Amino acid sequence: MKGASGRVAADIEALLAEEIASYSLDPLGFVLFAFPWGKAGTDLGSASGPRTWQREILQSVGDQLKEGYAPEHVLMPVLQAVSSGHGIGKSALVSMLIAWALCTCPDTKVVVTANTEPQLRTKTFPEISKWFRLLICSHWFKVYGMSIHSTLPGHDKTWRADAVTWSETNLEAFAGLHNVGRRILLIFDEASGIIDRVWEVAEGALTDEGTEIIWCAFGNPTQPVGRFFECFNKQRHRWHGRQIDSRTVEGTNKRLFEEWATAYGEDSDFMRVRVRGLFPRAGSMQFIGTDAIEAAARRDVAAILSDALVIGVDVARYGDDQSVTFFRKGRDARLIPPIKLRNVDTMQLAARVADEAARYGADAVFVDGGGVGAGVVDRCRQLRVRGLMEVQFGGKSDRVNYDIQSESYANKRAEMWGTMRAWLQTGGIPDDEELRTDLAGPWYFFNPRNEIILERKEDMKKRGLASPDVGDALAITFAYPVAPSQFSGSPAGPVGQQVQGDYDPYA
Repeated sequence: MKGASGRVAADIEALLAEEIASYSLDPLGFVLFAFPWGKAGTDLGSASGPRTWQREILQSVGDQLKEGYAPEHVLMPVLQAVSSGHGIGKSALVSMLIAWALCTCPDTKVVVTANTEPQLRTKTFPEISKWFRLLICSHWFKVYGMSIHSTLPGHDKTWRADAVTWSETNLEAFAGLHNVGRRILLIFDEASGIIDRVWEVAEGALTDEGTEIIWCAFGNPTQPVGRFFECFNKQRHRWHGRQIDSRTVEGTNKRLFEEWATAYGEDSDFMRVRVRGLFPRAGSMQFIGTDAIEAAARRDVAAILSDALVIGVDVARYGDDQSVTFFRKGRDARLIPPIKLRNVDTMQLAARVADEAARYGADAVFVDGGGVGAGVVDRCRQLRVRGLMEVQFGGKSDRVNYDIQSESYANKRAEMWGTMRAWLQTGGIPDDEELRTDLAGPWYFFNPRNEIILERKEDMKKRGLASPDVGDALAITFAYPVAPSQFSGSPAGPVGQQVQGDYDPYA
């Protein structure tokens, strides 16, 4: 009898394996089959299936995979991004995707990461563990605190899912994402908070030919910069992006959302991020809004001959930074392209600055004099650069402003960025991706004296951003007002070709 019952059990197990394998390219079909939807006494007793948006994402992933297997196509990575408000069931969908990926393809490798270790440990992975316990084939896997692996002997290291915390100094887990001929599923949870470097390392690793690669990024759209933001903007031709308003999802707290809309305004950044699934116009701590930057990059402007030509020089301090020389004539900061130099010493940089100042007849040359910049200033003085002035970014805010309602700044750098931010409302900047990123990057805070202070460069690097050298070079052109002189617009070349515009510098 035991032998007969054993054969029956083996036959049932074989039928189960065959049925589940049939959903290898059908995540939605798998989820509907493998979980106890509507079964009394389970967590899914009152549910008939995934929510509408979850069904649509599962279907989208399956359709993209099937397209890759079509005869006329090459199997390409599936890239799926979801930006949403709160409470829509993101962690549940993550759990469904992981269950499908592991169950329907032997030796699948799954890596899950989140913006912070507590998010991963206390929210994301406990939800994944709960869903795995509901699986019809839950006995195929062993669930641990931060990992799940196959119970099949010899496959515990090759057929598994791991929750991995990231560090900017330890990215090996993402660099080693290879599983040739099988399947890789990479999940980014709360993706807005994951630094660009992690995205870059992961993308470089996902290159195995003939491998099913699925990369899904989920999160609230908290920052209008970074790689998650790019999934819906300049990388939208690669990523299948969905932006979901929480009010359109079954089972969410509609009354709470109405209260928020009344309290904060329907089009406030609070509502955009927490409910509508839209990126904020400005990050909660972002000093210059993306809208203002984009408008300045598109705006048609024309300098007038009497506008002073100002040069700003930001001097590199570290090996991976660059020294940048920026030119601005009135409202026009695209008249002369900025000069970006790496690995030049102070003498070389000073000689280049002196040459450019003489070439264009600059009315003022503002040089960052902090740190190694002092050497550039000293050499420029020896070269008798006209209009030269040393600027200390950490010095006092000292630009005269008679508007008692104006903002107060903690130091010179914040003051220059504040002046530049106001100028961006009417000025024009070059179509330079580095400049756009730099301008949108810094966060700002208020010190105990209620003065604005900008995030330091080193702190930006800790968030995975580059030093804003190009942005600082433009900002330093606003160190002080510059009166035009007889030199303004006099050199031959780009500056001398400008015509009189309708700009009133005294308005």
